[in-house]
Amino acid sequence: MQTSDNIEMPAPTAWPLVLAFGLTFIAAGMVTAASVSILGAMLTVAGAVGWFRQVLPVESHEVTPVVQEELAIETSRETVERISGVREIPRAWLPLETYPISAGVKGGLAGGAAMAVLAAVYGLVSGNGIWYPMNLLVAGLLQPAAGDTAIGTFHLQQFLVAVPLHLMISLLVGLLYGVMLPIAPKRPIVLAGLVTPLLWSFLIHGSLGVINPVMNQRINWLWFVLSQIGFGVVAGLVVVRQERIYTRQPQPLALRIGLEAPGFMKDHREDPGR
Repeated sequence: MQTSDNIEMPAPTAWPLVLAFGLTFIAAGMVTAASVSILGAMLTVAGAVGWFRQVLPVESHEVTPVVQEELAIETSRETVERISGVREIPRAWLPLETYPISAGVKGGLAGGAAMAVLAAVYGLVSGNGIWYPMNLLVAGLLQPAAGDTAIGTFHLQQFLVAVPLHLMISLLVGLLYGVMLPIAPKRPIVLAGLVTPLLWSFLIHGSLGVINPVMNQRINWLWFVLSQIGFGVVAGLVVVRQERIYTRQPQPLALRIGLEAPGFMKDHREDPGR
């Protein structure tokens, strides 16, 4: 019973953790073995039943003693230090400037073109054919051609899928660069042309070995990393050469999404000279 010296709190339970493990095992079993999914289903049922029994029909509680403690907030500082050389705005609004959406679009298109050139060079140097990287890009979506010779030739269906897919991914990454590069204003090319491509390549290499091992064996990962770096360097250079704009974070949401909402915008005063 709750009094002035104690308080009722929800009783701790480990059943949600068991349920989370069960759902994780079910998903992991889809790419490993059916026995893992069966174990996950058993844990999921056990976790759901155990969790429901603790909250239905009456929620389980435990009594916790209340400890009275007086907190004294003190500071040795007599004044508040300000950042010199910047506008008087809250620090949560940093960075002060960012790149427009058009900068990310231009960077994504330029980086996508550079990556396509590097991929075509790899196809010629390796002897697989200039169309080999393009067909390999959509190999997980369409039925792949049989043999390295066939996959290195031109296929209209793969071409019509690969080009829009490559453009979409390039534009999305370009927009990401437009948002991300102001975080590192002193070394933007290091972030865009080295750090991000390496992290992205390691992520794809690790996941593709589980999702599609056959496709993972067909990829030349040295050229893949070089093409990612080429995309990052070109896209980063194009983005950082665009004119920055002041961030719109201080403005209300209605103005940021382009709405002229009464009460959010200043009244338009007509020029007395008109």
